[in-house]
Amino acid sequence: MSAVSSSTPIANGPGAAAVLAAGIGSFCVGVFAVLADKSPAIKSLMIFSKPTGPLSGVTTCAILVWLFSWAVLHARWQSRTVELTRVSAIAVGLLGLGVLLTFPPFADLL
Repeated sequence: MSAVSSSTPIANGPGAAAVLAAGIGSFCVGVFAVLADKSPAIKSLMIFSKPTGPLSGVTTCAILVWLFSWAVLHARWQSRTVELTRVSAIAVGLLGLGVLLTFPPFADLL
């Protein structure tokens, strides 16, 4: 016999926070890549390691945004049940936009 009643919803907020934060981080990779490509000032700011170039800053900043967004969302949704379908759709959309922004022909249109 299960200790959790079937009528008691299980909080899925922490999992949803992780999913949405991954989408946000992926989108930020694309945004930071475009910014570093279009602006010489931002490009120079994003060079954390000379051999790697601006990619080192792009990925590092995106990871920091991902971790920050995950922490904030986790804290807000820790004991909540959220609509996982909607959160997943938003995360997949952000992932898709992030991929498009790192694709040179698309990024060159901006």
